[in-house]
Amino acid sequence: MSAARDAFVAAMRQVAATVTVVTSDGPAGRMGATVSAFTSLSADPPTVLVCLKTDSRIAKSVAANGVFTVNVLHEDAIELAQRFAGAFDDETPDRFHGTEVTPTEFGPILPRATAFTCRLEQSYIHSTHLICIGAVTGISNAGEKPLTYMHGAFHVVRPKTDR
Repeated sequence: MSAARDAFVAAMRQVAATVTVVTSDGPAGRMGATVSAFTSLSADPPTVLVCLKTDSRIAKSVAANGVFTVNVLHEDAIELAQRFAGAFDDETPDRFHGTEVTPTEFGPILPRATAFTCRLEQSYIHSTHLICIGAVTGISNAGEKPLTYMHGAFHVVRPKTDR
């Protein structure tokens, strides 16, 4: 027996997640998309996990290129998050247009993002998503506070103060 889809979606909207953009570059071309399902998998060896909608351009790009970069966006990057989520694709189909990126062989690093460059180690299809396990080949730690998303809105992280 599984939980009802609507109850699951409503409960997951209460889970705050860092806002990330997965990028990839290689023979299949350069691509990027905003992704909410990202987590560390292991520190020994450094490994991360991302979930991409199976029929999306980013999933096809990561699978074909065999590499990807996870960009953890800084708290002021709402427009960048929206752009890579496709909000402006009609006006500007190239999501990288006008953004100064740091190119890597794995995928571009976005401005002020903490980035994990990865070689695709394994991937699995589960229902509607491609689960990608990436061996971390490099880290660019920007030291910025992350942008988060919860309950359909962007949020910033602040330490709780004692009262």
